Amino acid sequence: MENKKNPSSDVGKLSGMIFNLGLMLSVAAVLVAFEWKAYDDFQIKTFDKEDSTWDILDIPVTNQDHPTPPPVIQQPEIEIIEDDIIIDKLEAIVDFGIEQEPIPTEIAPMGPPIVEDPDEIKEFVEVQASFKGEMDKWYEYLNKNLKYPSQARRMGISGTVIVRFVVNTDGSIQDAEVVRTVGGGCDEVALDVIRNSPNWLPGRMNGRAVRSRMTMPIKFRLN
Repeated sequence: MENKKNPSSDVGKLSGMIFNLGLMLSVAAVLVAFEWKAYDDFQIKTFDKEDSTWDILDIPVTNQDHPTPPPVIQQPEIEIIEDDIIIDKLEAIVDFGIEQEPIPTEIAPMGPPIVEDPDEIKEFVEVQASFKGEMDKWYEYLNKNLKYPSQARRMGISGTVIVRFVVNTDGSIQDAEVVRTVGGGCDEVALDVIRNSPNWLPGRMNGRAVRSRMTMPIKFRLN
């Protein structure tokens, strides 16, 4: 097929020349920019003593051989008061900066005194009730009065019986009961030992004897 494009209208044939021309102009502009001197007429200023506008303070030269004498200190004048002056009245005012509230003249009466029930049983006391003679006497009492039941011995029963009881204000024992049982007659023997024991030292609250509850373990052990 024949090419119908007119050669005179083809603009693409000049593209190479136009590109080269633009490239040369760009390189020339860069060279001119590097060679250009921006401060040809710049002058460095010098600060000479004659041309300087700074204010220089004149410091006087002191003579070290004759120093400046120190200033004279004037003594305060003291006024003398004769001894024959009599002071009629001397008032002293002391202000501590604290505003004190006035003390009330009437005191509000307190409520009625708390009356404690002497028959009340205390679960917790300040001084715990104890056997007379402490624990050594208690073990001595058990060795003399505690008998191992024959039924428990035949059945091979052993263990600890826990007895709870009340120590009265006079030291007597009341309301003894078994809290933990072992069986074989050990519970009854433990109760009899507690009930037949001599008087104890009662528990104390606020310095006075009170009724208190005690819990005592009694062990049964086969040799």
